[in-house]
Amino acid sequence: MQFNQIATSGMVLLGCGKMGSAMLGGWLEQGLAPECIYVTEPHPSEWLRATGVHLNTALPQAPAVALLAVKPQMMGAALPSLQALGNGKTLFISIAAGTSLARLAETLGTNTPIIRAMPNTPAAVGCGISALVGNPQVSLGDMALAESLLAAVGETVRLEEEAQIDAVTALSGSGPAYVFHLIEAMAEAGTQLGLAPDLSMRLARATVIGAGQLAAGSPETAAQLRENVTSPKGTTEAALRVLMNADSGLPPLLRSAITAAHARARELAQ
Repeated sequence: MQFNQIATSGMVLLGCGKMGSAMLGGWLEQGLAPECIYVTEPHPSEWLRATGVHLNTALPQAPAVALLAVKPQMMGAALPSLQALGNGKTLFISIAAGTSLARLAETLGTNTPIIRAMPNTPAAVGCGISALVGNPQVSLGDMALAESLLAAVGETVRLEEEAQIDAVTALSGSGPAYVFHLIEAMAEAGTQLGLAPDLSMRLARATVIGAGQLAAGSPETAAQLRENVTSPKGTTEAALRVLMNADSGLPPLLRSAITAAHARARELAQ
């Protein structure tokens, strides 16, 4: 972990809701000292109060990193509190959907290194994935530092251009909700076939978790893993004929859903 800069200069976390708490927990578990972290959060949880970080106190003059974890609709009111840190050596990392690099630079200054990142909620259990893209002021060292911070809660990928982040938001940022709804739908179908609701939910949840772990640990493609489960003229093949229907199956439905999320992400960025 490239936390030496933070240990020396400190870091600021603006907002500590679910995602901010997930990342903070990951950093502390990775060995980042709580006294290096300055958190601004108007409604701190009991967990946050007990971490030992600096909470709602004066900020360091030139922290290594300022991570913006407030909700997009709160950014306009919250960001000016960090304006004095702009145009310097502090690296800003924003995880707010719909807030562009240009808009952030309007408040922080055009010489400010800024990275936009899109994590997702499995970060809470160390299994997230975050996509990153920076403005021209971001150095290779800045990007490596940001990746180290986000790697504490899962995988990281770099984007080629900022426009891609809306697609990432639609796919992996919102994606956990799609999977949770899949669990709901599977459990409901099982209940309709005569299983008790609690048993049906347990089966659906364990099936999705197990399949995810199998996909994570296998070198085979998702398509090959699907084929491995599918016996000719068997039950799985019967189900897949419905799910893989080109007109009414899962592919066109998910395309429509992710396209809708992408359109909304672009609207938020306007």
